[in-house]
Amino acid sequence: MSELQQQKCEACNADAPQVTDEELASLIREIPDWTPVVRDGVMQLEREFKFKNFKLALAFTNRVGEIAEAEFHHPTLTTEWGKVTVTWWTHAIHGLHKNDFIMAARTDAVLADS
Repeated sequence: MSELQQQKCEACNADAPQVTDEELASLIREIPDWTPVVRDGVMQLEREFKFKNFKLALAFTNRVGEIAEAEFHHPTLTTEWGKVTVTWWTHAIHGLHKNDFIMAARTDAVLADS
């Protein structure tokens, strides 16, 4: 289990700081399969997961939903036949917080446990 996925998410308010460029560079090394993307001016983390069929993709989606609900931090989940796209960002601050990297690492762990 990585150090990042063991960390706890902290409650975020609208005035919580977004990750700095230096923090982004450091944290992204811990989740190398994730890509920072900007949508509508909002930095987000995204990764596409491949599966053999829809049933496996849906099971993964549900497990990611469970970890999201446990932390009350929710991603965008797009489930298709053989593919799930997961996008993390912190809505309250319109960008990336360390919580998003923690949850991305936990999402990777869900895949490893599948």
